[in-house]
Amino acid sequence: MNTSSLYFGRPDDMEKRLRKEQLCYELLDELGIEYARVDHEHADTIEACHEIEGTLGAKICKNLFLTNRQQTEFYLLLMPGDKPFKTKLLSKQIGTARLSFASPEHMEQYLDITPGSVSVLGLMNDGGKVHLVIDKDLLSDEFIGCHPCINTSTLKIRTADITDKFLPKVGHEYALVELPWEIEE
Repeated sequence: MNTSSLYFGRPDDMEKRLRKEQLCYELLDELGIEYARVDHEHADTIEACHEIEGTLGAKICKNLFLTNRQQTEFYLLLMPGDKPFKTKLLSKQIGTARLSFASPEHMEQYLDITPGSVSVLGLMNDGGKVHLVIDKDLLSDEFIGCHPCINTSTLKIRTADITDKFLPKVGHEYALVELPWEIEE
């Protein structure tokens, strides 16, 4: 994976990019949000993103798309990429029983994203149906690393630009949670 080149702003080859990726760049530019970018082979796990983090100079956050047992409520959880996750610890904090990972079909339906590409930027597509949940430790980082709705590029965006510009524009507030770094079995 060639992850050694850092670019600033939208790609020169926009016409070769998927429409959902183009729309991410268009919205970020419209909002005046600056971003750095690394283009790379498919990176669909946090482990695959470690090399990219070095080039970006930012940690890539873990993005988990979850649902309740009835599949009537959907949640996007953003948390530090190296933090462990247990659904029961999150369920308790947000008052929802039995969270599990949502299906690829629901990802496509609500975020226009495929597995491995889940990102906060997908909220531009959901029409307010997905609840955003952010681990408080993520907010202490100056930057967030995330995909532009496709896992062949990764962006470095100021955390404050996500919370103060992007989320209001796409009509989203977020619930803050505190997930532990160590999980007892």
